Amino acid sequence: MARFTDRSAIVTGAAQGIGEVYARALAAEGAKVVVADLNIERGEEVAKQITADGGTAAFCRVDVADPESAAALAEFTVAQFGGIDHLVNNAAIYGEMKLDLLLTVPWDYYKKFMGVNLDGALNVTRAVWQQMAAGGGGSIVNQSSTAAWVYSGFYGLAKVGINGLTQQLAVELGGSKIRVNAIAPGPIDTEATLNVTPGSIVKDMVSRLPIKRMGTPQDLVGACLYLLSDDASWVTGHILNVDGGQIIR
Repeated sequence: MARFTDRSAIVTGAAQGIGEVYARALAAEGAKVVVADLNIERGEEVAKQITADGGTAAFCRVDVADPESAAALAEFTVAQFGGIDHLVNNAAIYGEMKLDLLLTVPWDYYKKFMGVNLDGALNVTRAVWQQMAAGGGGSIVNQSSTAAWVYSGFYGLAKVGINGLTQQLAVELGGSKIRVNAIAPGPIDTEATLNVTPGSIVKDMVSRLPIKRMGTPQDLVGACLYLLSDDASWVTGHILNVDGGQIIR
């Protein structure tokens, strides 16, 4: 399939993990991909490998918590590929996340965390939407989590915010022919998850899943590409669980 031929797509947090898999999958279906990340070395490697594999990609450093950096990302994408058609707001503080309670987490850390994990998605969306609209519309996928529906401290709170942001932006941007949806993964087998979550807790989570295994980044690709593509042309404001049945609503 080549659902994204001649279209550009920004994937934030694409230097590794789930974001890297999204970027590679979009390129494999014809998209011109901007690999956006703070990690210059790894981000450039991902973009070079996509190009070596026959795709089209360029790296751009971005700090999603900084509106000026987000604006520069949009400008880079337009200069590189002529416009902006798709955005995946995947960047987050996760793999090196501090574990603490909402009641006790240091305020400076909490604000930094929310600046990336919640405000970052809004910053980048604000930076790109006018270019999307000028090109006739587009689509955005935000990375949520099933943590939004279970106790997960400030991480869960950020994902509750992502869900609300998705729904509110879907309304605000619908008139510009821009769709906004989110994916809510369950426990995913990544280096970041293993760094954050103790093995005993992971084992317990998996034992409670109807499909008794951890997910993989590849399990999320189909949902992401569907929501970005014209196949989902009448889908917006939706949070799609990809979670092995963890959350039943």
